[in-house]
Amino acid sequence: MLSLDSHLLHDCERVSRRGLLQIGSLAGLGVGLPSLLNARRVQAQEGQQAKDVNCILIWTQGGTSHHDTFDPKPNAPVSVRGEFGAISTAVPGVQFTEILPNMARELKRFALLRSWNPENGSHGIADQFAMSGRRFNPALHYPTYGSVVGWHHGFKSPLPPFVQLGSSIDRRFGGGSAGVLGLEHNPFEILADPAGKDFTVRDISPPKGVDLTRVDRRKRMLTAIDNLQRSADVQATAFDALDENYRTAFNMITAPETKTAFNIGEESAELRDRYGRHKFGQSCLLARRLIESGVRFVTITDGGWDTHTDNFNALKKSRIPPIDQGLPVLLSDLQDRGLLDSTLVVWLTDFGRTPTVNSASGRDHWASAGFAIMAGAGVPGGYVLGETDEEGGRPTRNEYLTADIAVTIYEKLGIPSDLIAQAPDGRPVRLVEGEPIREWM
Repeated sequence: MLSLDSHLLHDCERVSRRGLLQIGSLAGLGVGLPSLLNARRVQAQEGQQAKDVNCILIWTQGGTSHHDTFDPKPNAPVSVRGEFGAISTAVPGVQFTEILPNMARELKRFALLRSWNPENGSHGIADQFAMSGRRFNPALHYPTYGSVVGWHHGFKSPLPPFVQLGSSIDRRFGGGSAGVLGLEHNPFEILADPAGKDFTVRDISPPKGVDLTRVDRRKRMLTAIDNLQRSADVQATAFDALDENYRTAFNMITAPETKTAFNIGEESAELRDRYGRHKFGQSCLLARRLIESGVRFVTITDGGWDTHTDNFNALKKSRIPPIDQGLPVLLSDLQDRGLLDSTLVVWLTDFGRTPTVNSASGRDHWASAGFAIMAGAGVPGGYVLGETDEEGGRPTRNEYLTADIAVTIYEKLGIPSDLIAQAPDGRPVRLVEGEPIREWM
């Protein structure tokens, strides 16, 4: 339920009459919605037309093994190649491991980078680095992609511009957050499992017994109380700023886009089955619905990829099957709906894993090689770029760094490469660096 409490609702002497009425909590929405709306108005006044490309980012937290997925080494010793065999893909001469049959068959829908150098092998720092493109700085937290997109482009609909599904992000060093851009540009987080029978979205879906008629009645009551208090209150400016928060919240709750986006049960049983009746598959389906409803950037988080032990069983039995089912269907569904050209889909992870299998049948952190996947928004499907050495330990051709992946994402989303933000202390902060992946532009 949305609670319209705020530190602006009281002073040292009393609590505002407005504060006595509640319709839920704006915590999930952030506290600076007016700034986003203002950015959109300023942009429109200046005649700027933002490049309307959206993004779905898949983040597999922990470090997905490149050897055991998209860069197999079938001719290497078993201590390197591991337990999985290699299979052919839709692109002649390119092989994936046998646990990715659907991704192998659908390779012409996406591009694969086999020569990513993560330059990092540490959890937490990886979440910050890979999801922002900027190296960790303890004095300055660089914002994640979705926060930059929301800050620069603003709202496109009553829904937040940046939504995160799940909580599998390590936030110790600011990973996945807005950093210097401020709390209002953090993602709107949805922690509920969209595959659940009674899936609802906290802070947006009214609780049982409170329909939109009651919400509208409470809105009118708030307006009446405000009018009474304004006559005796000298904080008109504070009320004006707060009112924009309230209007935005009410618009979000009551907007048709909100009901459409989160009512995943409207989808046919056949399509939901194709995505997979698991959290990852239904998160992909929900992400597509959010993009259709005006969200600019959706991050899907998936944890459990830190496979120091029992790597092969974990990948084969639990981690890979949902992605191998859900991701290809997401790409085909976007294409069928005419959305793939305007939606960039990206799969990133912390780093690669060691070439040599350890004594616990696992692989450890590896900072010198890994993979990245992109699709849509003009990325050429079926393009397998780069290669690693015979053990998968380092790139030997077409090496690209994390900063280069970031620039590629930003250019696809219409974010200028010289974008500057302002730190809280007034310092200019460059948000983007690196060179784009030329072959995919």
